[in-house]
Amino acid sequence: MSTIDLEKLAQSQKANAQVMMTLVRTAFHGLEQLSALNLAVSREMFNSTASGAQQLLAGVKDPKELGNVAGSLARPNVDKLMEYSRNLYDLAANMQREITTVMEGQYSNLRHEAAGLIEKAGSVSPISGDAFGAAMKQMMTASSTAFENISQMAKQITDIVDTNVKAASDATAQAAAVLTPKK
Repeated sequence: MSTIDLEKLAQSQKANAQVMMTLVRTAFHGLEQLSALNLAVSREMFNSTASGAQQLLAGVKDPKELGNVAGSLARPNVDKLMEYSRNLYDLAANMQREITTVMEGQYSNLRHEAAGLIEKAGSVSPISGDAFGAAMKQMMTASSTAFENISQMAKQITDIVDTNVKAASDATAQAAAVLTPKK
């Protein structure tokens, strides 16, 4: 093996390590955001529950008032739950976009390097290189098509989830409106 090959191998390993570090950083950043979101929501829900319990104890004189107070307490909690769901979805969608961007970049580099290798193999031995090059080009075309299909499917799934989150939020908002007492 020549020095040039070792240098290319070292560069490739360095690039792979950088991609892995980017993916790990993205995952840790996402987990950090998820932890912060869960902690904030837990704190809010605890404070809301404690405040609601105090209102129930202090403000309810008869059973009819219990329904009114409970209904008025339900609406803010439903709103908080809906916001939590939206934030959770946004977090997941952002992580998916970041990971997809890294993977698309990595795949683009791989395709570029493979094309260079195919060209190099064809120039070294034109007769065997033609068959090898044709097979490799066909494999790269199939690989590119598969990658594009997977990327498109991931985007469609994200769109479907987005539509479902919006529909669930609307339905929850309507249900919460029914629970909230009219004044």
